[in-house]
Amino acid sequence: MSRFFINLIWIGALLPLGLFGQESSGADSLGRSQKYGLRVGVDLSRPVRGLLDDTYQGLELTGDFRLSYKWYLAAELGNESWEVSELLDNTDQVNIQNLYTFTSSGSYLKAGFDYNTYENWYGMNNSIFAGARVGFSSFSTDLDSYSLYNSNRYWNPEGFPAGSGAPQNLSGLNAAWVEMLLGVKAELFANLYLGASVRIGMLVSRKESDVMPHIWIPGFNRVTEGSSFGAGFNYTLSYLIPLYRKSKNRDPEAGEPP
Repeated sequence: MSRFFINLIWIGALLPLGLFGQESSGADSLGRSQKYGLRVGVDLSRPVRGLLDDTYQGLELTGDFRLSYKWYLAAELGNESWEVSELLDNTDQVNIQNLYTFTSSGSYLKAGFDYNTYENWYGMNNSIFAGARVGFSSFSTDLDSYSLYNSNRYWNPEGFPAGSGAPQNLSGLNAAWVEMLLGVKAELFANLYLGASVRIGMLVSRKESDVMPHIWIPGFNRVTEGSSFGAGFNYTLSYLIPLYRKSKNRDPEAGEPP
């Protein structure tokens, strides 16, 4: 019964909307063994965002492979597209200016490892993990329009001078970064997991066009002027494909149950 209530606590933390899990299979506890295999899944937040925001489309597939009791190889593969407009407004909402409108789209890959810090009871496969990734994104930008920002309004008191009126396709763009992450995964049913993670990334290289710098990078998120840091998250549903089992000896000193 204690394992059942611990699983309920995990699932309650991950499912504020009221989904409930059940106790995972007891086969692991009978054999004093842990399941090893490939876990594949999808990020739920990107399709939901696409439904709520018609300027965005995205899909991310996730996967990890268990190497040892604590260590996992992990990766994410995705594709994103977002139409970005930047408005220059004021407190009076008068003479609002559109500085630029563009659409960036492309694919990305992140690969690295996760380390599970949570000590499961026998038969449980939940995790609280920390991890690291190396990410790479290849994308293009369709620049629809832009204005030339100038704080001196003497010559253009009602707006900014327009840039090129013809749409431009800026291709061959890319960026690479490293990111650190914290996350959780809870087993809802046998081999079915719900997870969430938060990430902080730092750009290490980028290939930009001569027309405009990177403002948004698929897989990395918004790029802040004067900073190489970005943040993101995912909310995953995944399934474990068990390939084999390994035994783990019980450690009474760590408080593990018999």
